[in-house]
Amino acid sequence: MGKYVREVEEGVTKYYWYPGEKTDWLKAVIALATGVGIFVAVLVVFDSTLMAATFSSSGVLGLAGFYLGRKDASGLDTFHDPTAERRAAIADGTRAAWRGTLQGLVSAGSAIFVLNMPHTGFLADWILPLVPSTMGALAHSGGMLWQRMANDVAAEATSGDVESGATENEAPQESESQEEKAAG
Repeated sequence: MGKYVREVEEGVTKYYWYPGEKTDWLKAVIALATGVGIFVAVLVVFDSTLMAATFSSSGVLGLAGFYLGRKDASGLDTFHDPTAERRAAIADGTRAAWRGTLQGLVSAGSAIFVLNMPHTGFLADWILPLVPSTMGALAHSGGMLWQRMANDVAAEATSGDVESGATENEAPQESESQEEKAAG
């Protein structure tokens, strides 16, 4: 839950609460701005609202899916034990359900957006409305994979420092001595 604090007058402060965090809202604005930019660029280049709608919806869902995939992977890593910390686990599950609902609603909205463009033919009626949702799903999986790999690399780097027992200053000296041994 985010909070915006505004001092109305001396000694009087108003608090405005909004769902999500500020960074999440900024990422949503970035995704929407990217979609608008793609729509305008494709419309200017190809002069087709159907192509512009398909590409822009795919761009928005691609970015949103990637962001939500990273959030889901982070949420899985920090998920609380349902038996010991019941309230925290319910809050974690609620956040995950909200992210899933959001992605589903945006996918459905993008399909409606693509279908409402002037079009004719089987491809425009049945295939193109599914392209943005497919892009969002693939980007979601990519975001989860990206976050998992980043967590694994961070854990590996941390465990490597602990196992060697070396500080940051000692590590380069050890590697230089190993290079000298290999050359000599």
